[in-house]
Amino acid sequence: MGRNRFAAWNSLIPTQLFAWFSFLRQGPPGFGIPMSSPMPGLEHQLTSDHCQPTPSHPRRSHLWAPGIKQVLGCTMISPFLVLAIGTCLTNSLVPEKEKDPKYWRDQAQETLKYALELQKLNTNVAKNVIMFLGDGMGVSTVTATRILKGQLHHNPGEETRLEMDKFPFVALSKTYNTNAQVPDSAGTATAYLCGVKANEGTVGVSAATERSRCNTTQGNEVTSILRWAKDAGKSVGIVTTTRVNHATPSAAYAHSADRDWYSDNEMPPEALSQGCKDIAYQLVHNIRDIDVIMGGGRKYMYPKNKTDVEYEIDEKARGTRLDGLDLVNIWKSFKPRHKHSHFIWNRTELLTLDPHNVDYLLGLFEPGDMEYELNRNNVTDPSLSEMVVVAIQILRKNPKGFFLLVEGGRIDHGHHEGKAKQALHEAVEMDRAIGQAGSMTSLEDTLTVVTADHSHVFTFGGYTPRGNSIFGLAPMLSDTDKKPFTAILYGNGPGYKVVGGERENVSMVDYAHNNYQAQSAVPLRHETHGGEDVAVFSKGPMAHLLHGVHEQNYIPHVMAYAACIGANLDHCAPASSAGGLAAGPLLLPLALFPLSILF
Repeated sequence: MGRNRFAAWNSLIPTQLFAWFSFLRQGPPGFGIPMSSPMPGLEHQLTSDHCQPTPSHPRRSHLWAPGIKQVLGCTMISPFLVLAIGTCLTNSLVPEKEKDPKYWRDQAQETLKYALELQKLNTNVAKNVIMFLGDGMGVSTVTATRILKGQLHHNPGEETRLEMDKFPFVALSKTYNTNAQVPDSAGTATAYLCGVKANEGTVGVSAATERSRCNTTQGNEVTSILRWAKDAGKSVGIVTTTRVNHATPSAAYAHSADRDWYSDNEMPPEALSQGCKDIAYQLVHNIRDIDVIMGGGRKYMYPKNKTDVEYEIDEKARGTRLDGLDLVNIWKSFKPRHKHSHFIWNRTELLTLDPHNVDYLLGLFEPGDMEYELNRNNVTDPSLSEMVVVAIQILRKNPKGFFLLVEGGRIDHGHHEGKAKQALHEAVEMDRAIGQAGSMTSLEDTLTVVTADHSHVFTFGGYTPRGNSIFGLAPMLSDTDKKPFTAILYGNGPGYKVVGGERENVSMVDYAHNNYQAQSAVPLRHETHGGEDVAVFSKGPMAHLLHGVHEQNYIPHVMAYAACIGANLDHCAPASSAGGLAAGPLLLPLALFPLSILF
């Protein structure tokens, strides 16, 4: 067996080295090491004189000395150089401190010490609850985001810690919908916000409601943790990078048989005649005192063909409503006159607000979804972290605390389009927002939960070496079609391309471009979700209740229990005046009884 493995490895050496040389040489756009590479000057390390740096110009590295001959696009390599380069690849990529066993032992002991401290459970009442939802942020996306974050700071990346990595408790969430093995964002949002699993494509209703059938809605509505928090006297907010009436945020306030009923323009006549209301209408009318709402979706709030305030000549940005309602004005009319309510549509207005003089905020920064972080207009469009900071500044004025839902919604869109670079930069920005929220709140009274609604068929691999650009090539060619491939690939999606009857040669395209669509195994116009479990990270009061593997609808029950809101309040009365949950008899049953009894 060992001999076979050695033979297989030996046969791959020329192929791997060719891929490495292709990666390093100067060539077409996106072919060489990008400027942001965490390993500048790597080609100088791969020399026949045992990796010693040379003062040579990069284009005249010793790598391309007589030890190598370029013949018809193939690389001929001397055996000595094969051995030298193989050794250098192994040694040069390992940080010096990591070669010492003491480094790893000390690290493990520190982690163990921290884990032992976690045995002292935080059983305080959660005055505040913040939920971060990375739409489509499966485990592979989390890992790739970690590497990207590190590489953006000129580190190899793998050793980097995301803000969510620092959370002490981690669980897995089972994401299936009641009628779907691989879920969508609407049914999952109903689960992690309303505590009830639902059918694909429906929001804020039970599984008794069938998608697109309005007449199955009435009587099957379910309320969300945002409503529970508001009923308990807390301030509440929604911040998203999608439309504010998109699947994730809409489950917080709406009850709809179809997630796509953004305005009445998108609804079938039958649904309108049966009395169903569109989601934008419900945003304004269902819970009239949501304190903070920020995201995109302006056009769904205005009458048909009303010119957009930002894109005056863009017909697609115009209002969509058939009923002629101006929902922004209606939103304003619902606010008490002695309160300060603000409608804003650009970043400048957001950053000049005085949070002390804001009671209600409606910020709609785009006609549809907000721009990708990489494409964002820094004048007109705020970042997710900027929106989160302002939201917390407004919400935390309430002495009873707040609930805030934050969605990094365009992670999902980047993946659907096969644009991994867009998706991962969205995830890095959400992690930045998590850090901002952590710096503005306390572990003693704020429960923070970070999770995803579902995954994607996104992966990265190919035996890439330490510090390899997350958007770079694998260090080998395919042993079937003899072409290079990027580390990031999709199971299906728009990146499937055939040129001349064969898989496209990625070395001939700019695979480092922001909108490069990574190759996929199956051609689809839009890449699909994945069906595996997703991670749940938690910190703060009662965060330890998120542990092991759970149904996704368990999550809001934990958040509500920690905050003493919703239906399960038996444990709260004895300790309501003391500001902490009773640590006695009520916590023990919670740990021992099955969820079917508790909820």
